[in-house]
Amino acid sequence: MSEAILPAASAPQPEWLRLVQNKVETLRFGVVQLVVHDGRVTQIERTEKTRIYSSSANSQDSAAL
Repeated sequence: MSEAILPAASAPQPEWLRLVQNKVETLRFGVVQLVVHDGRVTQIERTEKTRIYSSSANSQDSAAL
């Protein structure tokens, strides 16, 4: 696995990078997508999934569907 190259600590982060970091850190299950035009991030999309954990009795009922 390759190691990520991070910018020097003194270099300021671009606003889009701070936004992406916040969206990823607050997401439990889902996807964060970046839309890029001409080499610049123009849109950030976040899709969050809700996982429902059920007991084994409920799982058996669902299997019958």
